[in-house]
Amino acid sequence: MSGTHTLVTALKAELRRAGITYARLARELGLAESSVKRIFSRGDLSLARIDQVLALLKMDFGDLARQVANLQPERHELTLEQERAVVADPRLLLVAICALSQWRFEEIVATYTLHKAEVVAALVALDRLGILELRANNRYRLKIDKTFRWRPHGPVMQYFREHAVGDYFSGGFDGDGEMLVLVHGQIQPAQAQAFNERLQRLAQDFAHQHLADRALPAEQRQAYTIVIGMRSWLFALFRDRLRQPEG
Repeated sequence: MSGTHTLVTALKAELRRAGITYARLARELGLAESSVKRIFSRGDLSLARIDQVLALLKMDFGDLARQVANLQPERHELTLEQERAVVADPRLLLVAICALSQWRFEEIVATYTLHKAEVVAALVALDRLGILELRANNRYRLKIDKTFRWRPHGPVMQYFREHAVGDYFSGGFDGDGEMLVLVHGQIQPAQAQAFNERLQRLAQDFAHQHLADRALPAEQRQAYTIVIGMRSWLFALFRDRLRQPEG
């Protein structure tokens, strides 16, 4: 979606929200209704004309810019360079994970040994990387799609494989609310895809519960992490004992 088209789309949405028709807008601007329709259909809006429309809407350019940003397509993943930037600084990675979980600025500062200036700097960096839009008073809006995930073979997942997987699986998985299940079997590839979709829904359920429980006091919540994986795989020790095809 081009910048001009997005801007026009945002203005149209605001006019509809305010109940302002093209006929009324034409009267306010001293133009024929056909001229207004032509201006919006062609996207032929000068800055002066935009300013007139915003005055009628009782908005400023800052308000319009935020609406335009809301219409931009959300990211499904970052580039390799962007992911490298995230993992290059542990503080930035920490704040990124907190932001993806929609922690408030105050929660990050209260939970981790990061100075306010460090968290602000990290949020600014994440804004530049396109992960979020930083707003006033250190509030932010995530700019990622619900299906966002780190690149499967990218820097972030590689970092977690090297530094987090061992730490995660070193636990006994026998605490309150914990479990570890390992299941191996042979099924049709089409059924594997069906299981993937069900596992994705489970992950989304967990994410929704996280958001719902954020209204609770901190002492009533506990950190949990779900790791969901499914791949065509056989343990190397077993692979070495596979019979080779004859002939």
